[in-house]
Amino acid sequence: MGKSASKALRILVTNDDGIHAPGLKVLEKIAHKLTRDVWTVAPEEEQSGSAHSLSLANPLRVRKLTARKYAIKGTPSDCVLMAVRHIMKDEAPDLILSGVNRGQNIADDVTYSGTIAAAMEGTQLGIPSIALSQAFGFGGNMKLKWSTAEQFAPDIVKKLVAAGWPADVLININFPDVVPQSVTGIEVTRQGKRDQSLVRVEERIDARNNPYYWLGFERILSNPPQGTDLRAIYEGRISITPLHMDLTHARTTNALNAALGTMPVKRPRRKA
Repeated sequence: MGKSASKALRILVTNDDGIHAPGLKVLEKIAHKLTRDVWTVAPEEEQSGSAHSLSLANPLRVRKLTARKYAIKGTPSDCVLMAVRHIMKDEAPDLILSGVNRGQNIADDVTYSGTIAAAMEGTQLGIPSIALSQAFGFGGNMKLKWSTAEQFAPDIVKKLVAAGWPADVLININFPDVVPQSVTGIEVTRQGKRDQSLVRVEERIDARNNPYYWLGFERILSNPPQGTDLRAIYEGRISITPLHMDLTHARTTNALNAALGTMPVKRPRRKA
């Protein structure tokens, strides 16, 4: 990380659930267990499902709450960019923590997640970044067990920072839907794949008899393979998944090169 003393570690905290989200307060507690130098820059409003989007067509509004806490009228990626390039431009953070998200970010979720996207933006800016999410609803109980993330995250983050990871990788941590004493372990996992679609479209009628729609998720347990983030969360383990920023599929690249690499290029004839 480039700084040996914990007091010198500068942490940026952000999220996609908004500046007033309970999970953000939990993450601030986690960060303060690692250093005194904690900054918070988070969306003014909930930005769940915003993925890695930037507000290019609209201006960004910044609201200063305290000396080290700001709300941005924008996406999680906007928040990280504004924090690093503007609010903290005199001294960039050494570590970015995003979350703690209200709900898991596993398997296909990572492509939608604003929590993951904030960590992606930090990674693109050259800053080690970690996304943290607290799963809930698996046992039918919709109460979030924030104490699980709060208890385990400081030690996990500390060990991850000490170990380090490649510059083009972000770390995705998911805490299971169990109380701290029921956590069955910590597992380094790979990203899973859901075996059914979890998105539902719910149609409703407004007061003027016009239809409108809500997108939602079905909470259905599948049967994922061992070693995946899905399986770990289902079985009460903390899942730690390194995600790679390079989305190129090497095997397909080689196959396409074999198929297309020898094709002659047809050049247009020059006009006389």
